[in-house]
Parts: sequence; structure tokens; C-alpha cells
Amino acid sequence: MRTLDLFAHPVRLRIVHALRGGRVLPTSRLAELIPDVSKATVYRHVDALAAGGVLEVAGERRVRGAVERRYRLSRERAGVDPAEAAALSPDEHRAAFTAALAALAAEFDAYLDRDGSDPASDPVGYRQHAIWLSPDELSALLADLRAAIVPHLANPAGPGRDRYLLSPVLFPSEPGRPDGAPPE
Repeated sequence: MRTLDLFAHPVRLRIVHALRGGRVLPTSRLAELIPDVSKATVYRHVDALAAGGVLEVAGERRVRGAVERRYRLSRERAGVDPAEAAALSPDEHRAAFTAALAALAAEFDAYLDRDGSDPASDPVGYRQHAIWLSPDELSALLADLRAAIVPHLANPAGPGRDRYLLSPVLFPSEPGRPDGAPPE
């Protein structure tokens, strides 16, 4: 199965998010981190991600007579191959975007349902901005965003660090005109 197909389900995408930062977790802990999804569903999606090579077993131990596996993200398949993404059809892009939005909505619901969540004082943002950019300005903006975000992607999970979900979304919202003037 293509990595993109594995990521095209909101629960599997949430499992991948939970394991970012070098985390190694058993499925039981993943189920605790995704409390709005049944344990059986989490276990089924962990199995699918492991079978697809996105997750690898980092260790096993006996717990009450059963074998508990601890999983981590595979270095080779923890992201979508750019060539695979470039070959997507419009319908495949639509399905991937829908899964990403569904995962984002579910993560936000889980945040709101936690005891002590306070969107007014927590660092929560979901603004949208319509901006006009030339091709050079767009390239500069994307370079600036990469420069701001990429160094933090390597941060390991650990004491004093909370996990945040950052989901930049960018796409042309209107067709451009050859003369650069805004459409009427």
C-alpha cells in the first residue's frame, strides 16, 4: 500500500502525529492519546501502519501474559514521498486533504474535550488570511516558513515540551489573470 493511502485516514494520521518527536509508545498509550476513538480501532490502524512499514516495532515486553509492542515511526516511510504526491490525481488530492482536515478537526475536538483546555488563554490559532503574492513573494514566504518550522521538526519529545499541531495550508483561492490584476 502506498504511504499516502496509509495516511489518508484521520485515525492513522493522528497515530503518526502522536509518534512524532522520536516517541516510542505501546498501542495502549496511543489509545489513551486518542480517547475519542475506540481501542479496537486504534489497534487495527496501528496494525495497518505497521504492516505498511510506517511504524516499526521498537521493542516488546510481557505484560500480564500478553506481548506488548512499543512502536516508533519508520525513518523510511514516516512521510509522503514527494514524487508520489506529485503524481496524485485531483480526486486523490481531494481525499488526502479531506483526511488531513478530518484529523485536524478530531485533534481540535480532543483538545477542547480535555479538562483544563482554555482556547482563550492557550496558544490556539485558526485564522485564515487572503494574501496577494507575486511568484517571487510566494517563494520568499515559503522559504521563510520553512526556515521557521523545519528546525523544530527535529525536536524530540521530552520533559518540558508539549506537542502542538501546526497545519499550514496554502493554495490559490482564485484564478490569476495574466496582467496580474485581481479578477473582477
